[in-house]
Amino acid sequence: MVAYTLSIVAAVGVVALTALAFRGVRRAGDDRDPAGPSAAHAGAMLSAMFLLVFAIAVIVPWTTADAARLNTHAESQAAVDAYWAASELPDTASQEVRKGLHDYMAFVVRDEWPLMAEGKMHPVGAERLDDLRGRVHATEPRDGQEEDAKAGVLHHLSAMSNARALRTADAGASPPAGLLPLTILTGLLVVVFPFLAGARPRGPAILPLLATAGLLGFGVYLSWDISHVFTGPLAVGPEAFRGALEDFARIAEGM
Repeated sequence: MVAYTLSIVAAVGVVALTALAFRGVRRAGDDRDPAGPSAAHAGAMLSAMFLLVFAIAVIVPWTTADAARLNTHAESQAAVDAYWAASELPDTASQEVRKGLHDYMAFVVRDEWPLMAEGKMHPVGAERLDDLRGRVHATEPRDGQEEDAKAGVLHHLSAMSNARALRTADAGASPPAGLLPLTILTGLLVVVFPFLAGARPRGPAILPLLATAGLLGFGVYLSWDISHVFTGPLAVGPEAFRGALEDFARIAEGM
């Protein structure tokens, strides 16, 4: 934060020193016109800065939400694959693992997803998955087919664990620090700049400025509203996990 502040002070200092240096140049004239070169240049730069910051504020959450959605599908597909592979486990391990997979997915949808909207993960979720992997490790295969089934289930559970770690990171993801305040600041400067430059719009001339202010306000609110992956307009829902539960039921009925 100190470095950012110093960079702003340095930039303002350069402008101040340049203005003092050119005061002695007789060919240079005063620029007090709101439509003059100084105001036009500053206005264009402010608009460009706002567009740059606003684009980052929208693109970062958008790409994060897309990645998080793909991660949920990867986790749910790994669960379905583990459910299939569990059919060849020895003795009662098959039913126990399948029940554990069903309970875990239902737990994520019912109990964990609401917490993810707050940027948190349920502490029991990782324990449930670890317990399920422990049960599979404890099985004792009697032949090569059961050994392959055990290895397959463990492989898919490992994929679920990796996808869960990514989901944990997605739940806690947020835009770069200072991006949203900078979006608000640049948007505000764009709105009030004509007044700072000396313009005093009256009557119909103020209508375009009001429309611009309204659109900028909406854009700034939008950048804040989509800043979290699991809430807001771009929120990633548990549809993939509900689909996995439906697949579990379909697989169980077909066997």
